[in-house]
Amino acid sequence: MSSESEHDDLTAMVRGMKTVASPLRAFLADLQRTFAPLTTGTLSDTFPELAKADPNWFGICLVDTHGRIYEVGDSQRMFTIQSLTNPFVYGLALTELGRDEVLARVGVEPASDCFTLSDEATLPNPLVTAGVLRLMTLLKGSNATERLDNLLTLFRRLTNREVMVDATVFTAARMIGHRYRALAHFMLDRGLITESVDEVLDLFFQQQSLLVSCRDLATMAATLANQGKNPISGEAVIEAPYVRDILSVLYSCGMRNTAGTWAYQVGLPAESSVSGAILAVVPQQLGIAVFSPLLNERGHSVRGLKVCEALTQHFGLHAFDPAERRAKLQESMGVRPGSPLSRL
Repeated sequence: MSSESEHDDLTAMVRGMKTVASPLRAFLADLQRTFAPLTTGTLSDTFPELAKADPNWFGICLVDTHGRIYEVGDSQRMFTIQSLTNPFVYGLALTELGRDEVLARVGVEPASDCFTLSDEATLPNPLVTAGVLRLMTLLKGSNATERLDNLLTLFRRLTNREVMVDATVFTAARMIGHRYRALAHFMLDRGLITESVDEVLDLFFQQQSLLVSCRDLATMAATLANQGKNPISGEAVIEAPYVRDILSVLYSCGMRNTAGTWAYQVGLPAESSVSGAILAVVPQQLGIAVFSPLLNERGHSVRGLKVCEALTQHFGLHAFDPAERRAKLQESMGVRPGSPLSRL
């Protein structure tokens, strides 16, 4: 936005927005009713605060590339973003440093374990812990505070509101994040981190402790679907040439230990977090976010997986589905065939 007052006006506008009433919202409500009874899975115990989540929380939100919002359930409940920051931190690094510089520091190959450095020749991808720790050292800023401010600015532009760090989760991560600390020291020994481990970890834990809602995540995903332009504010947040890089890595690496199954069944660029959220992108059409904290044995939201599978199957959203199958999606959004909005 061009000024602080314009930003305030936009924030007020977003807070006052109503969910679009359409067949698509009715379909989302049906999905919520269908999958709400699922009580399999467990709450994450990565940090104590995550284990305190209500297993009944369940929100779904879709934001299309025209800024229309379709949401049901706990779509505006706040939770910590965790690893869903990763693709956007990657985008920031690409914007600041360029593709060649970033590719020299982080790779693009999938990894089944977030805490594993596979071998000497393979750099960690930007969606696993080692890759994100590496990115923390690349971001511009004279100190950790300036880098954090830059990250907060990025997520304000993505969500259209001020984003805050959950101090309780951040403090817990600093206190008990021993596995992260061990990995950081191992990377220091390997020369993959050349700065203070404590400063790198503090920035890492803070950006993963940002408070967001399902609506925020859907808007962020819609920004990627819209070639880096926030569909609500109209602001170009990520340079368009780098959006392809982000989506490519999300498609091959985002769902980590179930990337193959996800690509086969859902076929969308996506990322999952231990807070119980899944973010997925339908390029040129919309962003999808689901929040439900019960996780399966692989650490993915049980209800979130079901919702994404159902959306793909019903509307033909898989990357390799024929384009004509998506006509049902446009009809559900209330778009008439032949109208300008139908040519997404």
